[in-house]
Amino acid sequence: MVLTDLHKGEAAVVVRLAVEQEALKQRLLHLGVKEGKMVRLKAAMPFGGPVMIEVDGQAIGLRRKEASAIEVK
Repeated sequence: MVLTDLHKGEAAVVVRLAVEQEALKQRLLHLGVKEGKMVRLKAAMPFGGPVMIEVDGQAIGLRRKEASAIEVK
């Protein structure tokens, strides 16, 4: 399952960052999105727009493509 499969308000644990670009992976790690972290989907914009997640009490906006590369359970 990936982050974009969650419903608004649902939380899950990050199991893998399946991103191809090293710069994006480093950005996610810098923001606190890493394996073992709990993330919550706060909002998903319509028409394939960005998503808002919460990690460690911090709100983070991600492109839907980026969020779909974050595997969760």
